Amino acid sequence: MKPVDPILPNDIDAYVDDQLDITRRIEVEAYLSEHPDIAAKVMADLSIRGELRLALATAPTHGRPETREAARRLQGALSRNRIFYSLQRIAAVGLLLCAGWFANSTVGPFTPSTVEASTPVPSFVDAAIGAHTTSKLRETMPSQTEAANYDAADIRSATAIVMPDIPESWQVKDVQIFPSAFGPSVEVTILRDGTERLSLFAVRPGSFAVQQATLTKSAGVQASYWQIGDVAYALVSETQNANQLKDEAQTLADTLY
Repeated sequence: MKPVDPILPNDIDAYVDDQLDITRRIEVEAYLSEHPDIAAKVMADLSIRGELRLALATAPTHGRPETREAARRLQGALSRNRIFYSLQRIAAVGLLLCAGWFANSTVGPFTPSTVEASTPVPSFVDAAIGAHTTSKLRETMPSQTEAANYDAADIRSATAIVMPDIPESWQVKDVQIFPSAFGPSVEVTILRDGTERLSLFAVRPGSFAVQQATLTKSAGVQASYWQIGDVAYALVSETQNANQLKDEAQTLADTLY
């Protein structure tokens, strides 16, 4: 069924003035049949219009000149009322447009604010932070012996993970192998400047990518992570300056090329 355009007050006025085509008249009449109160008003308007037409007829049998003049005034008043109501609607629309223009010029354009979508942090970063937390726990347990011997070649032979070159000023405190979904992962506990504790984490995340060092922070721990091929890395710290942590992570990444 073809949808019918909404019946507006202008359509009702045009119906009374006999200015609609046959299709629209049928639509208006169907609307009036469902709205008796509006139909009654329309019938009254049509009756007045018919009387006015009769009064304005040129034949002398249709009333005296005084009556026809009064009819003209009444018809003019009715037309002016319709024009007045139309102007009221136009003025209301114009007022809204002016208000919108004023608000736009003073407050700013009414446009959706830009939402900056951030890339989700890879799951291996959570694993790196978890390994960092575990290494801190191990440090407090006398029964857990730390393995401070860092042998990148040995790690590569056992896990197929290439580890970056660690600066000579950094002190390796412990090296641990953890399980992961796509093979073993490596966590190296490091002391920077003799006091600052860092964790260098490496794992196969199960995807291939090349990503520069990127910063993230979670629960007071910050990490700078990157990926080269099928191996991902993260440098984790709790107190280090974020920009410095990112620079050092990028330095480690550069040693892998």
